[in-house]
Amino acid sequence: MAKVRIPAVPASQITPEEVWRERRSWLKRSGLAAAGLGLMGLGAGRAVAAPAAGGAEPAEADKLWNAARNPDFDLSDALTSERDVTTYNNYYEFGTGKADPARHGGELKTEPWTVSVEGEVARPGTFDLDDLLRLAPLEERVYRLRCVEAWSMVIPWLGYPLASLIRKVEPTGDAKFVEFTTVMQPEAMPGLRSRIIDWPYVEALRMDEAMHPLSLLVFGVYGKPLPSANGAPLRVAIPWKYGFKSGKSIVKIRFTREQPLTSWMKVAPQEYGFYANVNPDVPHPRWSQATERRIGAGVFAPREKTLPFNGYAEQVASLYQGMDLRRDF
Repeated sequence: MAKVRIPAVPASQITPEEVWRERRSWLKRSGLAAAGLGLMGLGAGRAVAAPAAGGAEPAEADKLWNAARNPDFDLSDALTSERDVTTYNNYYEFGTGKADPARHGGELKTEPWTVSVEGEVARPGTFDLDDLLRLAPLEERVYRLRCVEAWSMVIPWLGYPLASLIRKVEPTGDAKFVEFTTVMQPEAMPGLRSRIIDWPYVEALRMDEAMHPLSLLVFGVYGKPLPSANGAPLRVAIPWKYGFKSGKSIVKIRFTREQPLTSWMKVAPQEYGFYANVNPDVPHPRWSQATERRIGAGVFAPREKTLPFNGYAEQVASLYQGMDLRRDF
């Protein structure tokens, strides 16, 4: 497939100032994680990397975020611009407007950050961001993102397979589902004052979905740490499902026997099912899912034809063999 070159544009020129400054802060901090990337397991000791002379970011941080693109997940589709990816988002904790996450996200406190792993696992515990960054090498993967609202993007995520973390915590035989809970910071998230969702935001996957090689634990985008608008400091990306299935700013991962009641299922079960696989043949009750609007393509660009499983059917359709995908939507 054709390669797509990522333009080397300074983040300070194309993203809001609060997002840019947040990234710089994390770049400095994340240098300590890069020093041990791939060499230490969860809970290992850390050494702090001193900033370079003149206040430059540590060289280790540059190496961490300059991860190689994995050609197995490259696409011929043109990348959505970094500006659109980081400023056009659904993240209702910051507000319902597409620009609200970038506008308000600079107030989110991402340091320190911990993720608790609970439930049906042999090795539960609380892990900080540096533990997770050391767990496996980061790689860049270009994934399609399809929103249930019938718009789409093509995004270069930085992360590693979610399965790497799952194997580390050793799920028991009773673990059938994996649940992800998003942070609640009322002082930074004005959207929490609304009653659209019964906060905190919760999403979940079946265990085989979570273990699938496409399921990605994401720490960065466009060669930089995630901005708050995209789910800093870590999220998941499940490219064959509608975007709301990919939980952001994760603070808890829980392994369960029973299927969790996820946030949008709780709000409107007739509109948002547990699986939420991209399916052009199953319309949303209020609009068609047969086509999509590619963000950044221009107001006069024709709509794209939506592909089953968002174009990943060859890799994931077998997970749902024998299921009625109209009923289990």
